[in-house]
Amino acid sequence: MRLFDTHCHLDLPAFEQTLSNDLAQAKAQGVECFLIPSTSPDSWVSIEQLVAQYSDGLHYALGIHPHFIPLSTPAQLLQQLEDRLSVAQHACVAIGECGLDALIDQPAERQEALLIGQLSIAQTFQKPIILHSRKTHQRIIQIIKQMKFVQGGVLHAFSGSYQEAKQFIDLGFKLGVGGVITYPRANKTRQAIASVSMADLVLETDAPDMPLLGYQGQINRPLRLPLVLQELARLHQADPEQVASVIWQTSHTLFGLSITDARDESNK
Repeated sequence: MRLFDTHCHLDLPAFEQTLSNDLAQAKAQGVECFLIPSTSPDSWVSIEQLVAQYSDGLHYALGIHPHFIPLSTPAQLLQQLEDRLSVAQHACVAIGECGLDALIDQPAERQEALLIGQLSIAQTFQKPIILHSRKTHQRIIQIIKQMKFVQGGVLHAFSGSYQEAKQFIDLGFKLGVGGVITYPRANKTRQAIASVSMADLVLETDAPDMPLLGYQGQINRPLRLPLVLQELARLHQADPEQVASVIWQTSHTLFGLSITDARDESNK
């Protein structure tokens, strides 16, 4: 069984002293690949250096998260991103984490300007995008349609109805499936995930956040990704090995990664 954690913030202080051990423990559980999304320009270079240092199965995305928008103007921030991508476009596999959040104290106009700009940059560099969306699904769908965005990507930490899931899937997006499906109370999301094709899903932990049921209050770690897989397999009434195989292929195709290269890396 080979797993890809498509969203884990391994650059955060929670992993500063333990990352080597965290990666080893995750790989012992079959988690061979990891994607580290960035949240602000301040993190771009450090994430690039982290991935270069560990290299084995690690990948990264560059973006500006709505929670961490610096004081610079949107135009300045987007130019910074474009400049960085012109240097790192071959190593960077996606744009993000970016999106909209209706539950934070950040002007909607500023959030939207940065999302639209990052979608445009993703089009230019032909990269998928990693979306953050809280209470903003319909507005993001509207923007994607208006821009005729065709690169697709991941709706991170999907939570919502089957109808919302289908709208994003029809626009070329995969749904990021994480710890939320381990909570019985998340019935609407669990039903939605159970109703879509496995080929439209990717796995993620959002480590160190989004702890699974039974691990509340603890740092979430990539080694727990197999528990998400097991719950997903139960929801689909499918063999976990089959689910893992489909999602492994989907994840690599989405981010333009060679499965042969991933196998070579895991054997180093």
